[in-house]
Amino acid sequence: MSTPQERADFLRREITRHNDAYFVRDAPLIPDADYDVLIRELRTLETQYPELNAEDSVTTKVGAPSSTVFSEVVHAEPMLSLDNVFDVDELRAWGERVAKGLGEDVDTLDFAVEPKIDGLALSIIYVDGELVQGATRGDGTVGEDVTDNVRTIRNLPTILHGSTTGRVEVRGEVFISKQDFEALNARQREFESKEFANPRNAAAGSLRQKDSGVSASRPLSFLAYQLVDLDGSLSFTKYIDTIHQLASWGFYTAEETLVERGADAIIARSTWFEEHRHDLHYEIDGVVIKLDDLARRETLGFTSRAPRWAVARKFPPEERTTRLLAIEVSIGRTGRATPYAVFEPVVVAGSTVSLATLHNEDQVAQKDVRPGDLVIVRKAGDVIPEVVSAVDEPGRKRHAPWKFPSKCPECGGRLERVGEESDTYCVNPSCPAQLQQQILHFASRGALDIEGLGEQRVTQLLEVGLIHDVADLFTLQESDLASLEGLGELSAASLVAAIAGAKQAPLSRVLVGLGIRHVGPVAARALASRFGSLDELAAAPLEDLEALDGVGPVIASSVHRYMREPESIERMARFARHGLGLVEPKIANALEPTLAGRAVVVTGAVEGYSRDGAEGAIVARGGTSPGSVSKKTYCVVVGEAPGASKVTKAQELEIPMIPGASFDELLETGTWSATLA
Repeated sequence: MSTPQERADFLRREITRHNDAYFVRDAPLIPDADYDVLIRELRTLETQYPELNAEDSVTTKVGAPSSTVFSEVVHAEPMLSLDNVFDVDELRAWGERVAKGLGEDVDTLDFAVEPKIDGLALSIIYVDGELVQGATRGDGTVGEDVTDNVRTIRNLPTILHGSTTGRVEVRGEVFISKQDFEALNARQREFESKEFANPRNAAAGSLRQKDSGVSASRPLSFLAYQLVDLDGSLSFTKYIDTIHQLASWGFYTAEETLVERGADAIIARSTWFEEHRHDLHYEIDGVVIKLDDLARRETLGFTSRAPRWAVARKFPPEERTTRLLAIEVSIGRTGRATPYAVFEPVVVAGSTVSLATLHNEDQVAQKDVRPGDLVIVRKAGDVIPEVVSAVDEPGRKRHAPWKFPSKCPECGGRLERVGEESDTYCVNPSCPAQLQQQILHFASRGALDIEGLGEQRVTQLLEVGLIHDVADLFTLQESDLASLEGLGELSAASLVAAIAGAKQAPLSRVLVGLGIRHVGPVAARALASRFGSLDELAAAPLEDLEALDGVGPVIASSVHRYMREPESIERMARFARHGLGLVEPKIANALEPTLAGRAVVVTGAVEGYSRDGAEGAIVARGGTSPGSVSKKTYCVVVGEAPGASKVTKAQELEIPMIPGASFDELLETGTWSATLA
């Protein structure tokens, strides 16, 4: 990007896309570390250039919508992250730091080297040998209770082999093997229109199903890699012995795990994994190296986010060349026209890809890729395909530079760039592609979560004229659907039941589903919690909306305008007639409400917490976490690389500012002992 504004626009689009992929669709495109890099870069730009620090910037929002499907589980011990290294030199330097921390020579230390499986982290509690609870990682402190679904995992013991007493926690990874994934997608091709993108996404989505029967129908497996003794009833001195114990209890463990002594040995073993990654029957994106001696682990301890005695060596992104066949344009729910590359299918980082986004007209021009070119395709972070550049082919005549179409490929309406934005939009409000995407968004996991209402079904319902708006979904009858191609009586009944079940969705999810401009999950929760019902929200004057923490004038104006548009009024009236509750239920806090009624603003990165984890921790204590500082703000938590505008605003209003290191104290007590000047 040639200017800070263009770069900031690009980053916001990318972050929004990844928020949707990770939080709404359970289909992350990049690792968390890569996401954090994007957030940090955007925060830095907004600090350096205050004019870019928009009120509704994605850096002020939390991307995770509240789950109404699963109850929360507070982990007995935090499920921490791992620090990463990316090459041999960094791995050697890490080993030297470990040795220095212990006052020993690295070549005298034993390390376990194991595959870093690409799946979904899971915690399972056993009491006296019987499975009693299964929970996802969540934000590391609080996860989701998926016990019923965990019981369906085929290679997971629900009763531990042998005589076992006491409470233990087994941690590991839920995954789908390569062979099982191929069979699953073959079944998808036969009975459904959409295949799963990769094994990791399929495993994550399969485990987080409302219906445990769906989870049971998927070929999920579990690999155990950590034993947590919750009541001190076990005694081990070596990590590898805990792995052997897990295997004796009936858990599947990585047979490729070996204990190696010294830096050269762990480098050689991790390199072996990189060379043989495609020979394993499951996907890996790196290796994990752990100190084998448990007592020495205690000596080294932890940072607030990761153990000092373990590290992940991430494999570099893979690149391949393939032929670019065409550049097409897709239309989103807001009318945004996004160009994307269509190329000959190619295996990159273990999966077959044939499409990659090109973001916008300027990106295509900057990369100067043209249909017919041989191009380099990369999967950054082992996940997202990217067209890097064209490969020079001497003597080959290239096509003329690609030009952005002037008409919408779906409706024939005009495509226009708005103001100084780099995005292009279809300006026809009746564009069927926009309507399709609006309905898909309304039915998505982060909104009303209507199972069975995928892209093929929505397209079919639009084509036969059964729906023309999201409100029409609630008029569908089994008799309307049973005669449609691919839908029998059972499927029709299931879809109608799923739509009926969505009538009880909380108001916050309805607001997300409506796609009101600038209104994301955080603002939707704030609005729904404050006003309680749609009627109260619709009647609220603009000044009441603007005064709400976490909303602000931009979002307030958008909501106020939307609620007064004739088509919106009619839509809401139809929702009410069809039995939607349109209210926000009161949820009791499981933790001590130390921050009840208090607004805490977090700016910058707080060690030990993800962007949504900090907000969730505040909400769990009864507080709110707005994206801006106001007179109502209780305090501002200042982490690494804070937003300059928030710090300045706090100083102007004389709002207390506390260091990120005091965040845990604030949560526990509602107050703090250290204050920033």
